[in-house]
Amino acid sequence: MTWRVWAPKVKRVELVLIDGDRRRNVPMRSEGDGYFAHSEGGVPEGQRYAYRLGGGAERPDPCSRWQPDGVHRPSAVVFPGKFVWTDQGWRGVPREDLVFYELHVGTFTAEGTFDAIIPRLPELLDLGVTAIEIMPVAQFPGARNWGYDGVHLFAPQDTYGGPEGLRRLVNACHACGLAAVLDVVYNHLGPEGNYAGEFGPYYSDRYRTAWGAALNYDGPGSDGVRDFVLDNVRHWVEEYHLDGLRLDATQSIFDVSPAHITREIKEEADRAAGPFGRPLHVIAESLLNDVRIVLPPQQGGYGLDAEWNEDFHHALIAFLTGERHGKYVDYGPAADLPRVLEKTFVLDGRYSRHRGRRWGAPARDVPGDRFVVGVQNHDHVGNRARGERLAALVGPPVQRLAASLMLLSPHLPFLFMGEEYGETNPFLFFCSFGDRGLVEAVRRGRKNDYALQGEVPDPQATLSFTASRLSWTWSDQLPRAGLRHLYRDLLAARRRWPALKDFVTRRAAPSRFSERPGVGVRSRHRTELPVRVPELVRGPAPAADGCATGGAHALQFGAARLQRRAAGGRRVPGVVPVRVPCVRPRTGVILRPVTTRSRDPA
Repeated sequence: MTWRVWAPKVKRVELVLIDGDRRRNVPMRSEGDGYFAHSEGGVPEGQRYAYRLGGGAERPDPCSRWQPDGVHRPSAVVFPGKFVWTDQGWRGVPREDLVFYELHVGTFTAEGTFDAIIPRLPELLDLGVTAIEIMPVAQFPGARNWGYDGVHLFAPQDTYGGPEGLRRLVNACHACGLAAVLDVVYNHLGPEGNYAGEFGPYYSDRYRTAWGAALNYDGPGSDGVRDFVLDNVRHWVEEYHLDGLRLDATQSIFDVSPAHITREIKEEADRAAGPFGRPLHVIAESLLNDVRIVLPPQQGGYGLDAEWNEDFHHALIAFLTGERHGKYVDYGPAADLPRVLEKTFVLDGRYSRHRGRRWGAPARDVPGDRFVVGVQNHDHVGNRARGERLAALVGPPVQRLAASLMLLSPHLPFLFMGEEYGETNPFLFFCSFGDRGLVEAVRRGRKNDYALQGEVPDPQATLSFTASRLSWTWSDQLPRAGLRHLYRDLLAARRRWPALKDFVTRRAAPSRFSERPGVGVRSRHRTELPVRVPELVRGPAPAADGCATGGAHALQFGAARLQRRAAGGRRVPGVVPVRVPCVRPRTGVILRPVTTRSRDPA
């Protein structure tokens, strides 16, 4: 067993081996360039250890793989090779087939653990999800946190189940046919339990993020910081068999080096995944509306697999809800919807009132499967004052419209846990810091940073965490069951219809079929069909106008069919189903909100 640590700020480092109250201090040998090492045999798994820098206080390992006693306490030895993987036949999911499902481990189930997620995986697979996206799990202070305050980037959160729990979850995902993507934070480290700065120049003296000091990727001593992050990328791929990484807030990863660190992250991830014989997806959260993130290095880009397109969400929500505060001031007209479907960005060099300057650049001919779009995510919901989900803001017809636009769009769909059945429990911002001064700063910040409207729940309160748990119920509730059927059937359409696999040929325009606003989405064959908030019905379609029925599908208005599906196929009194002609696999649809002739609970 060899310990190795980068600590260029000091001239000597001691390894402290801990057995209960007993300490054994071992001087580490210098390897040059700020690295110190020590080798020793007979080390048991779980052995606690720490470092003493220049004779100072004990500090946990910045590269600790396990923090079973929290962020401030000593680290523990773990042997990843002891885990027995059974995913040798797993070949991953191609980028064009990715359907993301974002979940927060602590609130996805009542238990709040990696293991508790596993029994729900078959239901996600049945829904049509192909990849779970796990919010950050790097060890954070306490037991309640979104994960973006992690300080031990190599150590899965101990209250979630630690290293072995995460391995069991990924192994189970692969066993049932799901990819596992992890959200990682490489722009900053959390504010509590963070001792990296005592070891080396981890932080930039030129840049800052909205959450504190930026990591140092291009200043003096940055080579060691870059190695630290690239080691972390390799760690997640090799030791946890992950299928992808989502890079948080890449607009706050500052680097003017000839090879941007995000490009090196992608290259390192591909090298690590090579022996597994499957694709490794690196996806960027970027608010810049800049396609350089996905362009190949030969074209001056960073070569990542995909980037988030927040314009889709902002345009859709501003149109559906009428909200115009903060970032939504730049969106709202119905014409924005066909624009994001066909052109990808609304702000593609246009003036942004929110930012007070022009923003973004055209997406040009970059295909749609290089962009991830969603109706909701943790930020969209949790950065509202009361954490309201879309189901708490709009009625069922509008929820169906939003789902249809997202799931039938020529982009990669992204679901936030619970949206598929209209979860109404909030997703609040929560934390469990131990530093009282930090707690008060977070409370003030929540009210100021996002210009939140109304009373903001206390992020430190346990109730903010427990109130955010999913109810995970839909079978006996018609609105929820119906919405879930819609998600499942439209995701089935994405798999079966050739037009929905075409991410290159995109045409969208305002509907002229009636005076009611709508959006027409046309495929390669440019055939349009006026359908309002459709639900795909599996199986042969009724013949109409000479259409061949083999392999075709029927679309029906949302509420009536959804109600009958939720009621086990029984007709619901007062609800009249409306049939439309059969739809060839390469056609378009017109989407607009609609209600049935009766009250519409679906």
